[in-house]
Amino acid sequence: MKIIKQIGIVFCVCWVSLAIEKLLPFTFPASVIGMILLLVCLLTGILKMEHIQEKADFLLENMAFFFIPAGVSIINYFDVLKNSVIQLIVICVVSTVVTFAVTAYSVMFTIRLLNRRKGENKNE
Repeated sequence: MKIIKQIGIVFCVCWVSLAIEKLLPFTFPASVIGMILLLVCLLTGILKMEHIQEKADFLLENMAFFFIPAGVSIINYFDVLKNSVIQLIVICVVSTVVTFAVTAYSVMFTIRLLNRRKGENKNE
């Protein structure tokens, strides 16, 4: 029953984000709206991590499955993409390096914040 409740919560957030997307006067991806909405709900305490933990873990563990359609599309349109192979490779390499760098700096920043918080807690 717990999993059904968690799936319901995730689907409700997705549904609300789709509704918000339709109401906006400009285009904005519903998936990004959903992530922002979920973050706000978690930060404000409307939702707790336990409410979605198992379902989120399942989705993260099976994330590769969701990229299969994109991979098939690339294979289907290879004749169109083969003229731009060098540009695509450069873009992939640069974006991967940038992603690694941003992730590393984000982790370092988070560790500094956690260490600072631990230092504040010890002084109290």
